[in-house]
Amino acid sequence: MIREGKFQIGKNGVTSGVIESLNLYLKTHNQIRVSILKSANRDKNKAIEMAELIKSKIAYKCYYRIIGFTIILKRLSKKAQQ
Repeated sequence: MIREGKFQIGKNGVTSGVIESLNLYLKTHNQIRVSILKSANRDKNKAIEMAELIKSKIAYKCYYRIIGFTIILKRLSKKAQQ
């Protein structure tokens, strides 16, 4: 069973508070959906940049997938990290 958390990124973009919240959620959740609101942007390239920024700043190894304007972060299992 995949436990999933949901977040939204607004006009302030990816802030340190967003990164802290994602780190807290990734402690207990395997997957997080991050919705990019219209006020943040509506450009696919910016969505990819945001996903890369999030991936580089969070404390856990994970991969992402972008569907529309939603970034799906999935934490790697401990076996996969080794």
